Amino acid sequence: MHFAAIKIERVTFLPMAHTLVIVESPTKARTIKGFLPKEFFVEASMGHVRDLPNNASEIPAAQKGEKWANLGVNTSADFEPLYVVPKDKKKIVKDLKAALKGADQLLLATDEDREGESISWHLLQLLAPKVPVKRMVFHEITKEAIAKALKQTRDLDMELVHAQETRRILDRLVGYTLSPLLWKKVAWGLSAGRVQSVAVRLLVQRERSRRAFRSGSYWDLKAKLDIGGGSFEAKLITLDGQKIAAGSDFDEATGGLKVGVAVKLIQEEEARSLVGIIRSEKWRVAAVEEKPSTRKPVPPFTTSTLQQESNRKLRLSARETMRCAQGLYERGFITYMRTDSVHLSEQAIRAARSCVKSRYGEDYLSEKPRQFSTKARNAQEAHEAIRPAGENFRTPSDSGLEGRDLALYELIWKRTVASQMAEAKLTMLSVEIHVAEASFRATGKRIDFPGFFRAYVEGSDDPDAALEGKEVLLPDLAVGDTPTPLEVDALGHQTQPPARFSEASLVKMLEKEGIGRPSTYATIIGTIVDRGYAALQNNSLTPSFTAFAVTALLEEHFPDLVDTSFTARMELTLDEISTGKVKWLPYLEGFYKGESGLETQVHQREGDIDSGVFRSVDLEGLPCVVRIGRFGAYLEAKRVGDDGEEELVKANLPQEISPGDLDAEKVELILKQKADGPESLGEDPETGEQVYLLFGQYGPYVQRGQVSDDNPKPKRSSLPKGVKPEDLVLEDALGLLRLPRLLGEHPESGKIQAGLGRFGPYVVWNKGKGEKDYRSLKAEDDVLTVELKRALELLAMPKRGRGGRTALKDFGVPEGAKDKIQLYDGPYGLYVKQGKLNASLPEGKTADDISLEEAILLLEAKAASKKTSKSKKKAAPKAKKSSTPKAPAKKTPRTTKTGRLRASAVRVIKPGDS
Repeated sequence: MHFAAIKIERVTFLPMAHTLVIVESPTKARTIKGFLPKEFFVEASMGHVRDLPNNASEIPAAQKGEKWANLGVNTSADFEPLYVVPKDKKKIVKDLKAALKGADQLLLATDEDREGESISWHLLQLLAPKVPVKRMVFHEITKEAIAKALKQTRDLDMELVHAQETRRILDRLVGYTLSPLLWKKVAWGLSAGRVQSVAVRLLVQRERSRRAFRSGSYWDLKAKLDIGGGSFEAKLITLDGQKIAAGSDFDEATGGLKVGVAVKLIQEEEARSLVGIIRSEKWRVAAVEEKPSTRKPVPPFTTSTLQQESNRKLRLSARETMRCAQGLYERGFITYMRTDSVHLSEQAIRAARSCVKSRYGEDYLSEKPRQFSTKARNAQEAHEAIRPAGENFRTPSDSGLEGRDLALYELIWKRTVASQMAEAKLTMLSVEIHVAEASFRATGKRIDFPGFFRAYVEGSDDPDAALEGKEVLLPDLAVGDTPTPLEVDALGHQTQPPARFSEASLVKMLEKEGIGRPSTYATIIGTIVDRGYAALQNNSLTPSFTAFAVTALLEEHFPDLVDTSFTARMELTLDEISTGKVKWLPYLEGFYKGESGLETQVHQREGDIDSGVFRSVDLEGLPCVVRIGRFGAYLEAKRVGDDGEEELVKANLPQEISPGDLDAEKVELILKQKADGPESLGEDPETGEQVYLLFGQYGPYVQRGQVSDDNPKPKRSSLPKGVKPEDLVLEDALGLLRLPRLLGEHPESGKIQAGLGRFGPYVVWNKGKGEKDYRSLKAEDDVLTVELKRALELLAMPKRGRGGRTALKDFGVPEGAKDKIQLYDGPYGLYVKQGKLNASLPEGKTADDISLEEAILLLEAKAASKKTSKSKKKAAPKAKKSSTPKAPAKKTPRTTKTGRLRASAVRVIKPGDS
């Protein structure tokens, strides 16, 4: 995004002889400028300066009438792409051309991957320089790396350019050919994508497995034993010489034991009976085993593993991780963050080993420098792993970073340093104890030498898994010892369905299957969520009913496009294009044209696809049909009315119900309410009105009274998160309907209340004159029972922004204002907030260099733009009514683009700028 009027790194007067260096962002420009000679001037292109047209308004007049114009690729002329300069980039191109005048050399210093090579090529095409042009590449922004890059400039790598261009064209062909088909056959506004659709199918397949899953139940025993004052736990493993059944012994499709598995299945009665028998029996240690083991450190981060580990440990999305990593790279803290390589340079190994020696001592160094080899399928991008930048690694505490920047840098620092540390030495402990006809086993782990565990232990996708670095000790035991039972419990278990994908596990699966490139995973997952194909709930990606409908259509009519093997082969071919092994044009011809080409397939099959079929979702075991409508998924079923006639009943599905969780019981509850009216929980003793439980598009809620002419808006309240409709009683429903409730007086002044809003339960301090201070309740708090003391504790905590964000910087209340100005990091970047007014920071502005004066200017510009847009609406003449019906307007998803462009009216000039 370009902010033409914001002075960030603009040079107004350039000497006649200078070298122009072009990078992608102002942040990168500022960092690199400090390492270049004074006659070098650095400008930012703000990413790509041209691309395929995004909409019809961007198509040049000369091509508007062409059939292929909307596609942006002339498929009949060797797949020639139609490149246009977007409106927001025209001023940038103009400025770059002006900066080029008088230059005696142009250095294109964009990122060293395919995308960076492509940006440089587009710049070369647009600027058409008449001076020498060289490509300057580096994988870290340090003095040494920049000096080396200046000595080793090269020409543009056209094979890399063709590889990126082929990917871009291929993605456009798939998206723009299939998406209109989905609009016609499923729902408006949907999209298909070469990698996106495969990723959605993986989510759907996992959800289908959850629906097909049948739970099995089993029992076992757990004992707490004591010997010499040291207690430990042991678990029943055999009974009468036969192994006890565990969760892995059950068939997910039937809920029963797998065929041919020789195990003993204990039920509750037998388990409880066994507890009574063995409590009074003598326990004896029959075997003790100690097995030495070693653990080696994991390789340094690649793009994929960084996204996975950041999601597991920091709970950052892939998109947030990449945005944060980009900032760290551009400010010179880490090496380039888009890489498949786990290789470390000699310089990096020396720096890491130096850190180990100074921080942990020589005993913790590996015997010799450790290198790793890349194992990912289709791995490419031959530079280094992601690591701290420079010849000497800055420790996290000395970095000056804060918040998520510090957390991510620390993660990268620790993993890099750990890669050069000694192996961890462990002893795995196992003790078998006999009692009557039963055998119990106690297991433990002793860490004899922690090695790299001192710095880093990798996370796990299984939240219940014990960390590698966690020690589990057992008392000293020998064969023949007789421990005393302190407790013996019978435990019941239910087998669990396959876990839904988290962002981390989806990234891991995509990389394992060779689908897409790790550098694109953040964008792909973001698109899946933004388009409504999945919702991110409790760090799990839950596919929607729309995802099921679209996947079913693609599986039946375009199976190759959602097949993981086909997509992985396509990815391999695209990589071979980048090395010159495969020619790009014949490949595109074969993919898109001919009898089996995508264009032909879509034309042939469009007429055969019944939209009625694919606007329905086929889910087994339901007494209804799930359909996709304009406003989301809904249920449709035939029911017999009071008059004995069959009628069609339709009911919206609450958004919180996922395909994997929808069962016959939920369906009956929703349809019954729609057909028979709401279920009454009882009467409100204060008003005499009935209290009803209802289901709406946004979930279950309670309502006092019914809608009527006298009562068009009866009192309603949503159910708090975690409250199940079937567990709701009248007392709780009345409590919800009486919210907000007064908790008491604040010690300073004003009243404190507890209530339930669109973002969940909260407490609010009403300070008077319209000023209010809100805090969300924690998971352990109950809005119906929370007391004044607890509310005061919450109000004393630092305020967090929407989405749980804490203010990065508090500027205080400016003179003459009512509300303080604070800086936040949101899903679309940094922004300042004052009251209800938000304004995005321009590209390149960081939390460190934004001042109060600049924040005020940004907010004033945003407020002014809002007033301008309102006045334009008021001034616009009313259109005369026409008898001709108009086609319904197509809604465009809202983005932050408008808000950011409004901020561009601000002019921020640093001291020393012209």
